[in-house]
Amino acid sequence: MTQEDGTPTDEIESPPQHWEADVILRDGRTAHIRPIRGEDEELLVSFYERVSDESKYYRFFSPMPKLSERDVRRFTHVDHHDRVALVMLLQGRMIAVGRFEVVAANEAEVAFLVEDQHQGRGIGQLMLEHLAQAGRERGVERFTAEILPDNHRMIQVFREAGYRVVSGYSDGVITLEFPIDATDTAVGRMHSREHVAEAASIHRFFHPRSVAIIGASRRQDTIGQVLVRNLVTGGFTGRAYVVNPSATAVSGMPAYKTVNEIPDDVDVAIVAVPADAVTDVVLDCAAKGVHGLIVISSGFAETGEEGRRRQRHLVGLSRSYGLRLIGPNCLGVINTDPRVQVNASLSSVMPTRGRAGFFCQSGALGSAILEKVRNRGLGISTFVSAGNRADVSGNDLLQYWEEDDSTEVVMMYLESIGNPRKFSRIARRVSQRKPIVAVRSGRTTQGVPMGHAVRRIGAPQAAVDAMFRQAGVIQVDTLDDMFDVAQLLAHQPLPRGRRVAIVGNSDALGLLAADAASAVGLVVNRSVALGADATAEDFEDALDDAIDDPEVDSVVAVYIPPLDVSGEDVANVLAAVGEQSDKPLVSTFLGAEGVPELLRVPDVAGSTAGRGSVPSYPAVEAAVRALARVVEYAVWVRTPDGPPADAGDVDPVAAKTLVGRLLADAPGELELSRDDTRDLLATYGIELWPAIPVNELDEAHRAAEELGWNVVLKATESSVRERPDLSHVWRNITGPEDMEDAWANLHEVLSDPAQGAFVVQKNAPPGVPIAVRSFEDPLFGPVVSFGISGPVIELLGDWSYRIPPLDQHDVRAMVREVKSSPLLFGYRGAELVDVESVERLVTKVAQLQNDLPQISSVDLSLVLAGTSSVNVLTASVRVTPVRDPRPDSFVRRLSDVTVTIPE
Repeated sequence: MTQEDGTPTDEIESPPQHWEADVILRDGRTAHIRPIRGEDEELLVSFYERVSDESKYYRFFSPMPKLSERDVRRFTHVDHHDRVALVMLLQGRMIAVGRFEVVAANEAEVAFLVEDQHQGRGIGQLMLEHLAQAGRERGVERFTAEILPDNHRMIQVFREAGYRVVSGYSDGVITLEFPIDATDTAVGRMHSREHVAEAASIHRFFHPRSVAIIGASRRQDTIGQVLVRNLVTGGFTGRAYVVNPSATAVSGMPAYKTVNEIPDDVDVAIVAVPADAVTDVVLDCAAKGVHGLIVISSGFAETGEEGRRRQRHLVGLSRSYGLRLIGPNCLGVINTDPRVQVNASLSSVMPTRGRAGFFCQSGALGSAILEKVRNRGLGISTFVSAGNRADVSGNDLLQYWEEDDSTEVVMMYLESIGNPRKFSRIARRVSQRKPIVAVRSGRTTQGVPMGHAVRRIGAPQAAVDAMFRQAGVIQVDTLDDMFDVAQLLAHQPLPRGRRVAIVGNSDALGLLAADAASAVGLVVNRSVALGADATAEDFEDALDDAIDDPEVDSVVAVYIPPLDVSGEDVANVLAAVGEQSDKPLVSTFLGAEGVPELLRVPDVAGSTAGRGSVPSYPAVEAAVRALARVVEYAVWVRTPDGPPADAGDVDPVAAKTLVGRLLADAPGELELSRDDTRDLLATYGIELWPAIPVNELDEAHRAAEELGWNVVLKATESSVRERPDLSHVWRNITGPEDMEDAWANLHEVLSDPAQGAFVVQKNAPPGVPIAVRSFEDPLFGPVVSFGISGPVIELLGDWSYRIPPLDQHDVRAMVREVKSSPLLFGYRGAELVDVESVERLVTKVAQLQNDLPQISSVDLSLVLAGTSSVNVLTASVRVTPVRDPRPDSFVRRLSDVTVTIPE
């Protein structure tokens, strides 16, 4: 805190650790933001000396060539509550400082100063984002800023932030005022800036004008030699340099002792030196102005604790000097664009030009993937094997591929997901334009490879799968499935619906295809059996008829040739039809896999297999399965985003106040009492029916009288409640005699009545028992689930999941996709329940969980959904103090460089 004159007192509150973050600037370089410290005085003075007189005047409205000792101390010693200051550091130097100071209730004045040579890199926006988030956490609701009229750049920073800015003019100064609540507009603008910066940080890796191989070797069969050979023989169109301190030449190219001796600029450095020497390489590359590092070297987090420390240091050092890093322990990067043609990897396979971008993590698996791509004739646009994925991740690649015209399909092999919430957000946006096909390993075990900087996902497997579906990601089980789907997406149009025609010269395979189609939800509207002696003309006529049929959305062609027949004539027909058709055509042609040479259509873009090429599958089941995946994706794309699910009249402020009060004295996680649970749910319009605990018959009588009789007596202990062979509820108790009978009968059923945890509750109208739950996952953030209530359903795992915030389509799908949902819609003649009220309840729980990260879990374990109402009978809530913000919060930040040990 401070005294009236602004000098600090001894009472200083430590800033939250999460206020410190690595960030990406507009040009793709990195920097570091953290709260200012008392020991930053020299950094501040040096920074201020480098700032131009004009920038100083814009900041302080008067000539201020130097800061006084009093100013320096005041600016560097803040209380991190009413006076907050953040600095941005690059290469150990301060390049920007921003601060706010509370000037009235819930209002603070904000200002920042950026070193001139770094202006125009989006630093002002980043500082404003982080200051606004700090302000929200400190209870500030509104920022004000005083700006000189000709300080156009600073005015633009505030106006482009997405806040609702109002301005006034007095005494030659413009005053801007704006609330700093994270509105959809403000968050949307932030995400747009994030997209630009992260895409820019990846662009240079794929489009380097110059590449240096550090650790290049003259010895054959070494990593350094392989990297040189692959870069040169791959046809790289830029300048290649080799760095080897003990050689004068490598592979006929002059060798430099360090990267700093290279006479020209270097965009990307491929690092293949021992792990303990990588740090020196980072410093050399930073001094040279290298944009990014591809660290092939192993010996990092995959090796144990010492390696994990080495990896944390590597990433932290790289980011502090503005460098992005792919790896370590990675295979490398490939771009097949003939204008670049860069193979900065250990793979000797330079794939053909294609439309698919590929991201994976394992280096060994990456080599096998590239081999499969070549064998299938699929082709790729760009390829990244990220190894330990310490810095650059799949999220970064999605940001780049979204704008890359050469990439039309994205393939991802994910061994871990560092920030699933951010992945879901970006993937949902990208999937609207380009399909994403993903394989995720560890789906059953939830395990991750050694060295990956992730925390274990607490959400169940079904919730993770739901996140992928919600984002439009086509999740498949195997690499072969991924290629099966990708080759269809890369070469054929999207189907308009589920209706399929089957055309073939084998009755047996045609029947297999029809069975397979029905099994995966496709509708066979047309099946044409041409016979074993069918000619090319027969195929052409049948295929044309099927494609022209308005009741057909896609066609499966089956061709197994008679003996001593090549099938070339039929192949020509398939290729010609596939090129001209606006409906997808897949085939089982000669049992071939991929895109056979005979079925390829030339591509003006340089790919060996262009649009219209017909993919072939060795088995009709594989063809139909791939088609079904693409159909589901096409349905998702053509389903417009629904309006946000409306939770109705909710009071998040009252909910946060209540939870804050309850957590004030709680040492950790706290399970709320029934009264507190009722009060919290009521802030979101959820009414919890009263239930009175009773231990004796006399207490049960008094409780029933208090509720006006027509009550139930039930045992709520879980071991009884989850036993379908035991009756734990006695209904329709209308008087003392009924209560005596209920008490006696329930006590006879229970082996230990003292453990029954009896309650008396008002008798609810009949209905279908449902359950709505939510919880806070350390990686996903909020997760909500829905299911029919009961022990059998619990055992079968018949639950639907979604990641809030939800739209109306999400809520409707949740209620309908559980296998037991027919119980809600008149199963076997029963009355339909009030489904709209069910959906409204799901929406309220999802909104509550999304608004309050302090809530560990909400469990509405028994809700009766009737024909005209939905009544919540049993509920529990757990809350816990929040120490760190949710992943993908309201500020841009790179993932932390911590590395966890897989359990």
